[in-house]
Amino acid sequence: MFTPIDPVPLPFFSNVWVTMFTLGGYLLFVLKLGPKIMQNRKPFELRTVIKVYNIMQILYNGLIVVLGFNFLAILRAYDLRCIINLPFDHEHKDKERLICSLYIVNKFVDLVETVFFVLRKKDRQISFLHVFHHFSMAFSGYLYYFFVGYGGIAFPQCYLNVIMHVIMYTYYYLSSISPEVQKSLWWKKYITLTQLIQFAMIMTHCIYTLAQPNCNVPRLVTYGCALLAASFTVMFSQFYFNNYIRSGKKTSKRSGSKDHKN
Repeated sequence: MFTPIDPVPLPFFSNVWVTMFTLGGYLLFVLKLGPKIMQNRKPFELRTVIKVYNIMQILYNGLIVVLGFNFLAILRAYDLRCIINLPFDHEHKDKERLICSLYIVNKFVDLVETVFFVLRKKDRQISFLHVFHHFSMAFSGYLYYFFVGYGGIAFPQCYLNVIMHVIMYTYYYLSSISPEVQKSLWWKKYITLTQLIQFAMIMTHCIYTLAQPNCNVPRLVTYGCALLAASFTVMFSQFYFNNYIRSGKKTSKRSGSKDHKN
């Protein structure tokens, strides 16, 4: 009854009920069950585990970056003016499936990050933006695979996301080394700015695709990709404003007040 459009199943997630149970379990644990379990417990010390996780993410996403670059720039499997899924008998179809499978599986691995927050009782980091971002990326990625297949218009957009993850997890790893190293990392706010640039590029790509009269990319899917990028743009812009502009103004006012008193 529930059969993906591509005849080659996605590893680990070929059963739709397993996927829905995983996503539902994620929301239940990070929003309700996990905080309740940890309520009267001390936070877990997971520094070593998180370091290993961050290194794994850097290497894993780095691998996708290399494979994706080879696919897009060297093999040139797509016509970049109109990026559609490769036909099932295309010579590079298996490479397209491999790269996309690695990507989608990683969106579910990303959910572990929120579990770490729960176990360490970092409740402030379990924000709506964080949970929505991780859940929607896994859920939309799976829906795309199920109804559209591997590759297509989402491929270069996801490729940008993978590059972004290499940058992010490099920062996370460096900041986990020691408090001194964390304080020296001046480029934290530029990660959010880079993410906003990523979303702008995705929306531009969607608009460009929709403007091509003879491009056979599903329009509903293209609108969906643009809408998701637009929602992230709004939320990440709000995050940037609250954390780096408004907080900066408050800090400046406090400093000015102290100087006046002195």
